[in-house]
This record gives sequence, structure tokens and C-alpha cells, in this order.
Amino acid sequence: MTHRKIQRFLQNAESANVIEVGKPLYKTIRGRWRTDYFSNSNPIVLELACGKGEYTVGLAQAFPGMNFIGVDIKGDRIARGSEAAQTLGLSNVAFLRTDINFLTEFFTEDEVNEIWITFPDPQPRPRQEKHRLTHPRFLATYQTLLVPGGTLHLKTDNPELFAYSLEQVQQINCVDLQYTIDLYNSPLNEIHLGIKTKYEQLFFDKGFTINYLQCKMGVI
Repeated sequence: MTHRKIQRFLQNAESANVIEVGKPLYKTIRGRWRTDYFSNSNPIVLELACGKGEYTVGLAQAFPGMNFIGVDIKGDRIARGSEAAQTLGLSNVAFLRTDINFLTEFFTEDEVNEIWITFPDPQPRPRQEKHRLTHPRFLATYQTLLVPGGTLHLKTDNPELFAYSLEQVQQINCVDLQYTIDLYNSPLNEIHLGIKTKYEQLFFDKGFTINYLQCKMGVI
């Protein structure tokens, strides 16, 4: 492990906006995000596989009346988002360090209002399908956690993953589906407020188009 990673892990341990193994809230936060962390009744938005939390922090700046939680297993990445949120003085941001497979251990039914999945690993091989964040088993989890009519967002540069994801959401109780294979030349681009992750900017600079979908779900 590099010295830089060690420093970021130590930073997470000391950061109040990072919830991870070893901290009291890690075991008690389920169903209590509004009361025990945010101290308000505002809507909750998740960014899954948040990486450095660019979307988590960007959206939190744009919508101070909402609560944002970035979820990722990589502590060194979360540390960067945590630091950015603290530097900006954002009290409506938290980062949860855990595997996305365990979401139901940290959120209860109907606790979440929106979920963003931004540039996830496409898991391109057939044997990796169950690990795609839009696989039916994950979509079932999102339906449970989201309030009825809660919104799911997906952004990806990978056309194969997007086609797969579009097919999957059309097979569940997902309404008001909107999508585009060229986000920046679509009216849907207004939703994104110019927020770009590091990798999204790289893709954009290389001329790749960005695929996006959103739909209302949360009712099984």
C-alpha cells in the first residue's frame, strides 16, 4: 500500500462525513440517515460507485435542500470526495464505504428518493453480467429502497452496457422512461448542470458520446 493511500485511509477515519467500518454509525445508520446524520427530513439521493464523488459533491452544491450520499468500496477515492465536500462546507453530503451488494444493510425500504449510477464498470464479459449495476438483482434492490416514483439515473460511455441496461429497465415496473445516446446534444442534458466526472471529461474530449437514461421506479 502506498503512503498516499495510507494517508487517505487515515483521513477517512477522522472525517465525520465518511461512514465506514469501525465508526458507530456504520452499524446503526440504516433507516436513520435523516435523523442521525443529516438532522433534517430532506430527500436522499445516492451516487453508486461514486469514485471521487464528483457527482455527489456537484449535485450537493446545486441542491442544498437535498441530502447526497456517495457509495463506494474504494477508500482512497472516497477520501477525495470527502475532502472536497468539507472544503466547500457542504453539510448535505456523506460518503458510505461499502460494497454495493450490501445496500440493504444501510438503507431501508422507501428511504431513498433518487439513485445515480455514473460511469460504472461495464463488466463486459457474459460471466460478469451479474456484477453489472443494472442487472435485475440490483434493480430489484433499487426498487425496494426507492420511494414509489423514485428516480433512477444512468450515465455511461459504453453502448453495450447502455443497451443492456435499457432492456433491463423496460422489463420491470419502470415508468416515464427517457433516454438518449448523445446526452450533450439532447434536451436531457439540462438535468446534469454541467457536472462531469474526470472520466466523463476524458471521454468527452476524445469525442465519445454519452448515453443517459432516467426512469421512475420504486414500486414492485
